[in-house]
Amino acid sequence: MSRPSRLAPLAYGLAVLVIALDQLLKYWVLEIYRLPERAAPTILGPLKLSMVWNRGVSFGFLNLGTDWTRWALSGFSIAVATALAVWARRVERPLLAMALGLVMGGAIGNVIDRIRFGAVTDFIDFSRLYFPWVFNIADSAITVGVVLILGDSLIGSRRTASD
Repeated sequence: MSRPSRLAPLAYGLAVLVIALDQLLKYWVLEIYRLPERAAPTILGPLKLSMVWNRGVSFGFLNLGTDWTRWALSGFSIAVATALAVWARRVERPLLAMALGLVMGGAIGNVIDRIRFGAVTDFIDFSRLYFPWVFNIADSAITVGVVLILGDSLIGSRRTASD
């Protein structure tokens, strides 16, 4: 077995940071602020808090309302995070390491919710900017991570083509 990349700890550390931030903010929303029991308050400008239990994947897709989807989506997310963790052992570019860490952390953050609650805790609401979906820190990390993976692949393909 080959040695892990020198950038693997960056990916793993960022994943742990995303999980911690995601779960801490969800704890605050659910246990301290108790958002499910309150109206959706405005926080700052177009940002407000709105409680949504998402039983599907991003943007409510696959929201079938069945228990087997909870476990299937959890299993899929764990498999993706595991595959990304293996990939992170071979990564040689910092941008890609950060991207993998963001996606791993986001995936595991949402899996924790699915296992604990049967649904993902979504509460960040920018509907005043005509963005119709409510999301969380884990969702944001996944989205940014995927964009960075795509960006890194474009940069990497350009470098390969110019070599």
